[in-house]
Amino acid sequence: MTLNDKRRRVHAKLAALPGVRPVRRPVTPDGTAEFDLYYVRTGRKSKHPLVVIPGGPGAASIALYRGLRRRAAAEGLDVIMVEHRGVGMSRHDDSGADLPPEALTIEQVVDDVAAVLDDAQVTGAVVYGTSYGSYIAAGLGVRHSARVHAMILDSPVLSGGDIELVRETLRAVLWHGSHPDTSDLAGKIRRLVDDGVMSPAAAQMASGLYGLGGAALLDRQLDLLLAGRRLVWTALDRVGRQMVHRKTPYRNEADLVGRIGYRELNYAGIPDGLPLDPAVAMREFAAYADEEVAPFEAEPFDLVAEMPKFTWPTVVVSGGRDLTTPPAVADRIAGLVPGAVLVRLPTMGHSALDTKEGAALRIAADANRAIETNGNRNRRGRVIDRVEACAAVELVRDRDTSEPYAPSLTVAARVRGDEGNRRLHTRWVGFLARRKRSTVANVAIARELARDGQVFFVHNRVHNIQSVADEIQKLAPDAKIV
Repeated sequence: MTLNDKRRRVHAKLAALPGVRPVRRPVTPDGTAEFDLYYVRTGRKSKHPLVVIPGGPGAASIALYRGLRRRAAAEGLDVIMVEHRGVGMSRHDDSGADLPPEALTIEQVVDDVAAVLDDAQVTGAVVYGTSYGSYIAAGLGVRHSARVHAMILDSPVLSGGDIELVRETLRAVLWHGSHPDTSDLAGKIRRLVDDGVMSPAAAQMASGLYGLGGAALLDRQLDLLLAGRRLVWTALDRVGRQMVHRKTPYRNEADLVGRIGYRELNYAGIPDGLPLDPAVAMREFAAYADEEVAPFEAEPFDLVAEMPKFTWPTVVVSGGRDLTTPPAVADRIAGLVPGAVLVRLPTMGHSALDTKEGAALRIAADANRAIETNGNRNRRGRVIDRVEACAAVELVRDRDTSEPYAPSLTVAARVRGDEGNRRLHTRWVGFLARRKRSTVANVAIARELARDGQVFFVHNRVHNIQSVADEIQKLAPDAKIV
């Protein structure tokens, strides 16, 4: 898609946003032609900003994640996001034509991130990558290790061989019902497959519903399908395909860069002829989006060999219900990176950045604060200790900890989280009791604060409003009083 008048208007509007700027980059490594690669930086500048790399390939950064950057800035985070070459504002060369296929490789994307850090005069960053973005983040550690100050790998990708673990986990949970929550619904899925209703692509939607709402949500939809009531399922399928696989200018544009996933990360794999095969589903999705399924060639990095060389603090975030990049992949990565802390959120599906933004920002903020507070002195231990405590609090309010997706934290970290919630609860009980208020709200207030929500305290006496605010701040030191 060339840079037509409509796109020019949108492009100009986005380019005028605060913090958005281009950096000149070569179209291909050996060529002389260049193009404008765009990035955005928001929040108060710091020595070690948070570089957020979304999933895909195909997800834009500047338009799609404006809300996230605004909320991250409110948390005190200095955020940089790079518009992936071949997507959105970084889609075209100087003539307005689409970038050619040879311009779109993972190594060039990784080098783009390093070039942005050069332009922003950043020597070391906290790199947060989710899904496909985690592979780019790890690639930055391989090619430009000096630029990484710390790393957060959310729902990570390890290699082109991940598809075997995806198949194994997907079938174990949804076909064989090996998870306690899915033992009943697995039989329903087998019946739907036998009836020709549950295709591999439909199974991917089922895995998405399971990730978002658990077995109960998926079970209700399966009951409707078995009763012949397909309206809701068809609507969800259509919306899901449009959100993930349909090109939306400046928000989701996988038509040029989708081949990266197939060619370098083996997204499509080779079908094995068994039910619920994600390899077949990826081909169905590609046909829907009119994408070419390029044959797998080779991975750009051997992360299994490179990750043991990582020397910076690393956090691995994994969803217990993630059937896209399953927990087994995160477990392996956490075992490869020396001293990595594994944060398992049992009721999360794929990508904390996109489905549990509050948890993602809290983990990033805690890692960043630990680095800024303690500098380089024992920064690996400090970051890991703080993030483990943060993760423990997440697990306290995310109570589904049934096997095999049990929390992967130290006992001390879980104890700290439980003690923190108990202290908060006790303080609010005492606060309300002294004022002879009903204690019914105690648990609700503690839960709301613990999940990064809002609590409204009505006090209309201006003469002592500041003293009340100070008292509330003492009772809830982690809350922001406005």
